[in-house]
Amino acid sequence: MRFGLSTEQRALAATVREVLAAHCPPKLVRAGTRRGELWGHLADLGLFGMLAGDLGLTELDAVLVLEELGRSAAPGPLLETAFVAPGLLAAVPSLAERWLAPLAAGKVAVSLCLRPDQYAVDADIADLCLIAVGDVLHLGTPLAAQPGVDGARRLFTLAVGPSVGCGAVAAACDRGALGTAAQLLGVATHLLEMTVSYVGGRRQFGRPVGQFQAVQHRLADVLMAIEFARPLVYRAAVSLSRRAGSASLDVSAAAASTIEAAELAARAALQLHGAIGYTAELDLHLWLRRVWSLRAAWGSPEWHRGRVADLLLL
Repeated sequence: MRFGLSTEQRALAATVREVLAAHCPPKLVRAGTRRGELWGHLADLGLFGMLAGDLGLTELDAVLVLEELGRSAAPGPLLETAFVAPGLLAAVPSLAERWLAPLAAGKVAVSLCLRPDQYAVDADIADLCLIAVGDVLHLGTPLAAQPGVDGARRLFTLAVGPSVGCGAVAAACDRGALGTAAQLLGVATHLLEMTVSYVGGRRQFGRPVGQFQAVQHRLADVLMAIEFARPLVYRAAVSLSRRAGSASLDVSAAAASTIEAAELAARAALQLHGAIGYTAELDLHLWLRRVWSLRAAWGSPEWHRGRVADLLLL
């Protein structure tokens, strides 16, 4: 039993991986199809009801699913809708009454702007946009598109609309940071797998590049960074599910470590693919761009490390 995962949890992750393999090919990600056929298949799987319905799933189950979404670079506001929004909506009765049931059924998409340094993801295709001013939630309206590196993850500023009440904004931000860490864990794992496969087939001086010690050391460093970050992500998910007092500390520790592991994986993948790694036509760039776009989506690694230090000194 790896990292304390149950047979059912590992089966859930495997099922999600199979669905994504069948319905989320690289060409769909490259096309930027953010809410199409894939959204329906994930709804049928119960993805949106994980934390919004009565399935009895925990944050750890959800993190395993988000890891698979990262592995496939799945497009659309899936993290915001399935992982962050349920707790946020549940804290505001008027929002919960109107939106929780259709959200659990996969009939709505949610875009969020909860941090001052944050853009709203895919607000143009969302049914509900929320923006936080302190701990007060407001309805938001897409105002202007912002430049971004990931075509499957569009960024927008929101115009602040009417207040809808006070929500659990701080807790929602922790969920966003943890969900991003889980996605980056999947992205980094896939980048490592792609790079290992490439250096195993590319030949130089009469033998595969992957046989050179310098290349092996580089890949080993990436693997170590990923495997160091993984238990931190799972620990943070358990802390959130139990409402532990250390939850925010655990989330930031996981986020900082996973972002840095994903950046290390991205640099190694880009460089070890050689000149072809710099061509945008290579599918590798779909995962590289996802790392770059998620790096500061819910707090940069520097911000999270600072937060860990502050919480340890309390």
